[in-house]
Amino acid sequence: MSAPLVLVSNRGPVTFGPDGEVKRGTGGLVTALTGLASHRETTWIASAMTDEDVDKATEAGGRPFTVESPAGGSYEVRLVASDPDAYERFYNVVANPMLWFIQHYLWDLSNAPDIRRHEVEAFEYGYNVVNEDLAEAVLGEIDGVDDPVVMVHDYHLYTLPALVRRARPDAFLHHFIHIPWTQPDAWRVLPRRIRGEIFEGLLSNDIVGFHTRSYRWNFLQCCRDLMDLTVDFGRGVVEFDGREVWVRAYPLPIDARATTRVASSERTQDFERELLRRKRDFLLLRVDRADLSKNVLRGFSAFDLFLEQHPEYLERVTFVAQLMPSRTDVPEYAEYLERIEALVAVVNHRHGTPDWMPIQLKLRDDLEEAMASYKHYDVLLVNAMFDGMNLVAKEGPLVNEVNGVSVLSENTGAHEELGEFALSVNPFDIQETADSIHAALTMSPDERTRRMRGLHEIVTSRNPGDWIDDQLEDIRNKKSALDSARS
Repeated sequence: MSAPLVLVSNRGPVTFGPDGEVKRGTGGLVTALTGLASHRETTWIASAMTDEDVDKATEAGGRPFTVESPAGGSYEVRLVASDPDAYERFYNVVANPMLWFIQHYLWDLSNAPDIRRHEVEAFEYGYNVVNEDLAEAVLGEIDGVDDPVVMVHDYHLYTLPALVRRARPDAFLHHFIHIPWTQPDAWRVLPRRIRGEIFEGLLSNDIVGFHTRSYRWNFLQCCRDLMDLTVDFGRGVVEFDGREVWVRAYPLPIDARATTRVASSERTQDFERELLRRKRDFLLLRVDRADLSKNVLRGFSAFDLFLEQHPEYLERVTFVAQLMPSRTDVPEYAEYLERIEALVAVVNHRHGTPDWMPIQLKLRDDLEEAMASYKHYDVLLVNAMFDGMNLVAKEGPLVNEVNGVSVLSENTGAHEELGEFALSVNPFDIQETADSIHAALTMSPDERTRRMRGLHEIVTSRNPGDWIDDQLEDIRNKKSALDSARS
């Protein structure tokens, strides 16, 4: 493994804006991979997301170049510009919403999706085209490299590994999926040919990784039930095309040092002072993207029900919801944001007073503002319908100073690790969520302390370096087994 690692994802560590402005790439995937890219010598291949990204890629002649991230760190990046129409089909028709909706159980199957020529052609002339563009860049990067190692990331690039495998059978391919993997029936939405291409692409890897054991199990079931392959559930191995594909779980930790550094920054303290000046007796908090999978509407409905059933908390508790607008160019998301704002207005009108607004909605992405709220919440609500991991569930307990209680959906990836010390909820059960808010607010100080200590211990027990090392160790072990078999 002496050759540089090649990392490939749709989104890179930075994007470029007008006047040479450099922005850190957004999302949990970028957070995870920046640790990997700074952990060892790496070339990061990603799609060019903006016109300025395309200009940078052209200036570099399609070769890697060094970028400094505003969040810190220096990266070797190779940006790949795809045809704009192909990228539009890739991102806004197939990856989002089609695959995202399948992998979060978001389709209302009695109404959608309707798969027609539009969707089939978007897969062929959009999704596959962008995967081919990035695969070509990968092949260029590993040209002349003996036994290269390529780490592919997430649901955007399911067909890329088969293209690389075909051209470079000697390459070691590892694919980590950052979102949930659903059970076999969810995948029957897709036409058989498209479904087959996705699974054949993934099974062209040597190792496929997920955040949790349950996602790993679901993938193994899909390989057996949809692809009729031989699967060893105990060992986590699928036999495909004469090879053994390892299927593993690698739960993603947070960077505790970086998080606490932001929590103690001057800007965070400015937000903190303002928050404490306005704080009532209790603070209920959620920090999320305004994504359908996050279950924001049921969270507000549960708070509405809690206030109705426990009027003694009127004017004593404020629900701060910091939501980053997400994918507003996708009609379902734009409509969802409108429904969020409408429900907040209803709850505030129903329960509010001239000097108290039950829900304070902040539609913005501001890390320091969120961190100030993390430090002082009494209840952290994470009630996602389904979530790959949910790092908020880990960041909040790390920096909270008042033994706040976590109300955590049993369908988040984080629940597999944190569930013992959180109040677990069925995200579809609004009454249970309302009851859990009440239980959290009335919990004894000793029990709050016990739970927070448990959460803190788990959250600080591993760091992103461990997550990376676990994967690199499996890569080394499997490479060694393959080398022994060849000799």
